[in-house]
Formats: sequence, C-alpha cells, structure tokens
Amino acid sequence: MAASVFGNVELAPPDLIFGLQAKFNADTHPDKCTLVVGAYRDDDGKPYVLPVVRNVEKQMANDHTLNHEYLPIEGLKDLVTGGARLCLGKDSISITENRVAGIQSLSGTGALSICFQFLKKFYTKSQIVYIPKPTWGNHKGVLAQVGYTDVREYRYLDSTTLGLNCEGLIEDLNNAPDNSIVLLHGCAQNPCGVDPNEAEWEAIYKVCKSKGLLPVFDMAYQGFVSGDPEIDAFAVRYFDKQGIEMFICQSFAKIFGLYNERCGCLQVVCKDSQLAMNVQSQLKIIIRRNYSNPPNHGGRIVATIFNNSALYEEWKDQLRAMGTRILQCRSMLHQKLNELEVPGDWSHIINQKGMFTFTGLSTKQVGVLQEKYHIYLLPSGRINMCAINHNNLNYISNAIKDVVVNFSETSQL
Repeated sequence: MAASVFGNVELAPPDLIFGLQAKFNADTHPDKCTLVVGAYRDDDGKPYVLPVVRNVEKQMANDHTLNHEYLPIEGLKDLVTGGARLCLGKDSISITENRVAGIQSLSGTGALSICFQFLKKFYTKSQIVYIPKPTWGNHKGVLAQVGYTDVREYRYLDSTTLGLNCEGLIEDLNNAPDNSIVLLHGCAQNPCGVDPNEAEWEAIYKVCKSKGLLPVFDMAYQGFVSGDPEIDAFAVRYFDKQGIEMFICQSFAKIFGLYNERCGCLQVVCKDSQLAMNVQSQLKIIIRRNYSNPPNHGGRIVATIFNNSALYEEWKDQLRAMGTRILQCRSMLHQKLNELEVPGDWSHIINQKGMFTFTGLSTKQVGVLQEKYHIYLLPSGRINMCAINHNNLNYISNAIKDVVVNFSETSQL
C-alpha cells in the first residue's frame, strides 16, 4: 500500500484550556470544579443568557422582514458604529471626524487576526511586536500564524506583589526600538487581572508617543472591571483624546454572553478620514480572502441593543449585575481564605480586576488540586473568579489551604 500523503503530519498537542475542560467533562467525581474557561457563570455555576439577549432573539424570530442573505464584507454597519461608540465614547472626535475604520469580526480572536494580517502587510516601520508578560496564550499563536517572528515581552506582572510592575513595563517600552507595535489589554488583563491605574496609563501613553509605538488594544472585557463600560474604557479613550493612531480589537462574547456567536469588531483610529477609508478598503480585502463576510445572528443582537436606548440601558444594568457579582466572588474567596488562616497575603484577590485572578499557586500545587480534589485551573494558577459560588466556596478554599500548607514551594508565575 502506498504511503499516505499525510504521513508527515504529527498529532498536535491539545489546546491547554480546552484540553483541561475536556478532562473536567470526563471527570466523574461528585465535587469536581472547573475554574478554567473564561466564561461567565451564575451563582449556581450555570451559563448565563442575558435576558435582554433573549428578548432581542424573540423579536428577531418574529420579524419576517429578516432573511439569511449575505452581510456586507465589513459586516453590519449598526454593529460597527455602535462598537466604536462603546469603546471610544459617543463624543469621540475621531468618530465625528470619520477617522475610524471599523469592521465586524469573528469575535476578539478574529479582530486580532485581521489586525495583525493588516499590519504585517502595510505597517512597514517595524515588524517587532511587544506583548505583556504574561498575556493571553492565544496572542502568541495568532502572531505566529500571521508570520511575526520577532515577538518580545515587556514586564507586566510583579511576581512578588502580584500587582503591576509599572517601572519594569515603562523601562522595557522605553528600550523598545522606535515604531514597534505594542499589544495592550484595555482592561481586565487576561490572565492576571492586573490593570494600570489612570496615572500609569498616562505614563504608558507618553512612552508610546515618544517612541512612536503603535498601540493595539485587546478589549474583551469592557464593563467586567467596574460594571460600567464607560469607566472601563478609560485607557482607549485617553489614548484617543491624545490623537494617537491605534487599533482596538473588541469582543462581545463575554459582555453580551454571546460566546458561540463569535461577534466582535476591529476599530482602527486614523489621522484623517481619507486614511480611514483606505484602511477599511484593505481590511475588506483581507476579510474577503479569509471568510468572505461575517455571520449575522450575534451581530444583529448586539447591533439592535446598541441602537435602541431602552435595550441599551437594560443591557448596561445586566452587565453591571455581572460585574458586581464578580466583585462579590473576589470578596467571598478573600474572606474565606482569611477565615481559614491560609498562610500568605491574599489581598491580590480583591486588588486584581475583572474575570481572572492569578492566585500565586505553583504548578505543583495546581497539580495537587486537580489530582486530589478534582479542581481544574491553569498551570499558571489563573482562575475564573465567577466560577466561585456559594456551593463550592468552602470546598475550594479548604483545598487551597491544604496545598498551601502541605505542598508549599516557590510560586511559578
């Protein structure tokens, strides 16, 4: 028999996050818990469908004027303009001067992919990309897939305090070659939950300005830090007000609970309207050659909410409730660990922001949690805070106490 044409194809390792989730799904232990996947959960540990989303879906189902024709290559206009208002603000001068090139994307990952495909082709000033250490694991994969080979890390997390290493961050960006691309998390940094404060964002902007660095914002959790998307947009709005050109990769998976609808936007702030028109025309060519045009369902849900004031206020109320619950989860875990007198300083749990927390647990301790207690989390010690609830709080907290007391070693962050 002739050898297969696929004989040189090796079995790829499973994705870390989805691989762990598959192990959890196959686990039959009655007390198993997963703190892995970055998806919002209610206090019963169940997926949450926003009531405003359900209502819009019902309206869509009963609207016989809707059909399944192709969307434009750039997607739904109402979604794209609504997304720009969400991140930049309705009074943004970039919007009023038509200097924003926007397209609908396949959620945040799709926005990042289109962004870096565009930059790889058209941004000739530099082929160097700076990413925070740590960052979302898929960032490196997206950059490699596009063809970036010079990807450098700038210091971000202080492994001692589990807070921001702002001094190291600024020093590394100051030492970056002029015109490098710098990837920034707009808020609720994934995976460590550590965000710069307003003064620190202003310092980061000054470095970007002085070095000619091109900012690319990953904006997946706007509203999950404070419960208010206006507050959480400080960084991108501050940069916009300074007149800097930048890319903003938006995901609506988390903040609208539309994970499997793959709905997001890429917004590109340009110097003038003609440049914005040119940029959008090239983004459309990239999309056409990738997947032709985006899907409708999730995009239309979000666009409908963006462009109806009553629905928009309803969504903001529900987003605020999700953000508030995440804060409550942080408080519950912090309080319980202190009640149990677990050794160490656990204040980082309430100081970090958004959905994720770097616990400071070592790889060994994470392994014990999985093998002994059937509690699943990433080897880095990152956990999804809203996976903590009143039903599993005691179990998880006592398990953490056990591994901290009996399996202590230098944390590997």
